[in-house]
Amino acid sequence: MDNNTHAIDDTTLDNLLYLSRLSPESTNIEILAGQVRQIVDYFDVLSKFAGDENPYDAYPTTTVEALRSGEPVKALESGDLKRITGEYMDGYFRVPKVLGGGA
Repeated sequence: MDNNTHAIDDTTLDNLLYLSRLSPESTNIEILAGQVRQIVDYFDVLSKFAGDENPYDAYPTTTVEALRSGEPVKALESGDLKRITGEYMDGYFRVPKVLGGGA
């Protein structure tokens, strides 16, 4: 690792201490500086494996043409719902009780 590329100087370390709300009196500065250098070096290792490809290519794309139109369509009637399931009563679907009995 090239420690000169991402050198952690005293000013940077003081800023990190301030941001993390650590006081120099309660922290061993040499140990903390060594740990910060290890973290920065680890990012160098990770950057070797970073690809140049677009990370959004991993997700499927949706074209506007494939989306549904904004035209309103007729919804299901309550009689149709009664034929689909036996758990439809008085305009509502009956579901198992969840609250009070635990999961």
